[in-house]
Order: sequence, then C-alpha cells, then structure tokens
Amino acid sequence: MTIDELNRLSADEAEVLFLRCCGCPGWAKAMAAARPYRDLAAVHANALTAFAALDEAGWLEAFAAHPRIGDVESLRRKYADTKAWASGEQSGVQGAQEAVIQGLARGNTAYEQKFGFIFIVCATGKTAAEMLALLEARLPNDRAREITNAAREQEKITAIRIDKWLTA
Repeated sequence: MTIDELNRLSADEAEVLFLRCCGCPGWAKAMAAARPYRDLAAVHANALTAFAALDEAGWLEAFAAHPRIGDVESLRRKYADTKAWASGEQSGVQGAQEAVIQGLARGNTAYEQKFGFIFIVCATGKTAAEMLALLEARLPNDRAREITNAAREQEKITAIRIDKWLTA
C-alpha cells in the first residue's frame, strides 16, 4: 500500500490496517486520525508520538495481541491476517533445539506469572537461543522496568510491520 492509498482510506479502514501493526486500538485510532501523512518518515514519527501517549493499559493491549515467542500455531489461529508477518518475525524459533524451545516455554510462563503479560521481544533476526538469553536476562527486572522494555520492543516490531505493508 502506498502513502497516498493510506491517506485516502476511511478512518475505520486505516484503523484496521494500523491494528495489524500494533494491537492497541487507541494507538491505531491516533495513527488513523493523524493522516494525511506526507511520507513514511512521518508515519514512523507519528507512531512514536502515539506510543508516547499510551498509558500502561494501552501498552498491555498491544502486548496482548502477540503470541508467545515460539507459539506460532497460536498466532495462526488468533491472527490469521498477520500470520506471514509474525511467522517471519519468529523464524529464528523454527528449527531450534528442543531444549531451547522448552526453555522458552518455561521462561515465558515464569515471565507472565511475574509481570502479568507475555514476554515481548523484537524477534526479527534473533535465534531462539538469543531470545531465550534475553528472556532470562529480563526476568530479574521489576514490573515497571519490564513495561518499559516491552514497550521499546513493541515500538521496534511495529516499525518493521509498518515497513512491510507501507511503501512511499
């Protein structure tokens, strides 16, 4: 889709597309309302502005739209229209050793129990072992730090998704 095509969509149509990039309805609404965009850089700049306006509840909505790392089947069932994106984002998990997959599963459970939301990491370009190491490194943090960490990862994921569907 081009910037011009995005700018011509109805607000509702634009919100639906932005929700594919980030599962927070408030963020998607802000992105749709900020149109027209002059270029891709303006979309990315406004994405950061819209993220800065989110409260914890908004971030938690965004996080809830993600599958657990390695849980590609869950993603396929829940987010059929973003299947290709997330499968590519989590391609480092495919073919991982069973011990690493089990470690991710245990770590995700521990993380969710401790913080109340799933582990969010921009998985693009990372192996399963690298994601496991990041998860283990973040587990000792407090909840406030992890909201911030997960938010920064959400911003990266969203930027990649915007770039995948939007062209100049």
